[in-house]
Amino acid sequence: MAPRASWKGFLKIAEVTVPVGLFAAASTAERIALHTINRPTGNRVRREFVDAETGKTVERDDQVKGYEVAKDEYVSVKPEEIEAVIPHGDKTLTISTFVDLAGVDDLYFDKPYYLVPSDRSADETFALVREGMLSAKVAAIARAVLFRRARTVLVRALDKGLAASLLNYDYEVRPAKQAFSDIPAKKITGEMLDLAVHIINTKQGAFDPRAFEDRYEGALAELVKLKLEGKELPKRLPGRSEPVISLMQALRDSAAAGGQKGPSGKTAAKKRTSRRAATKAKPAAPRRKAS
Repeated sequence: MAPRASWKGFLKIAEVTVPVGLFAAASTAERIALHTINRPTGNRVRREFVDAETGKTVERDDQVKGYEVAKDEYVSVKPEEIEAVIPHGDKTLTISTFVDLAGVDDLYFDKPYYLVPSDRSADETFALVREGMLSAKVAAIARAVLFRRARTVLVRALDKGLAASLLNYDYEVRPAKQAFSDIPAKKITGEMLDLAVHIINTKQGAFDPRAFEDRYEGALAELVKLKLEGKELPKRLPGRSEPVISLMQALRDSAAAGGQKGPSGKTAAKKRTSRRAATKAKPAAPRRKAS
């Protein structure tokens, strides 16, 4: 059974319009959900909103949004007032420009979606848009009102369809300087850099999401299973303290692990064997006679 579209509308490029559906590409529905329950009764707990001053329960009809303008001072905003000012879309995802995907910083990526034709009569036009983007090796920047907000969307060709990623606004992405301001400048050169590059090269691989393991979900599922079966629960093992090793020594040990080839092309294991052999084969220095 095909998933239900999160949004339906039109993808528009100049005068070309294609009816499309937007489907969520990622979902948390398969995650294990834990509810809050009352320990003595085992009943599920119901959440209630209470007045911060009086402590009395506030009914749903009396709950409104508010913007804090000063300490404990709010400007209330009614739902109908919000409805009146939010942008109203025309169900059209309008492409404004095409860009090189490599030039888009993925820090701006928000939620991923799939775009598919919502009408079989549009299959040919949809394929034309997709193949045109593939041939030109570009992605599209589009704008639309999605989920009650004006959004910017990056659209790119993917397999037989299109992928659409909602983009964060510039003010939502914090400048890197804020996070990196306390990091001191360090210049790494010579053998240390060579060893680091060598270790990276030995760990080269392909991006495969199937290899990623959600250990939290697995452990949680096992915990629930053990409790249902009435079995003994595992004890958390104490943390192991690691010996303090210099960075250079750690790099050398990593490069030598398993006899892997080092930056010079020879294996570290062979180097050590050669040195030992040379030491054994070296003749002892002749003793000088006492005068």
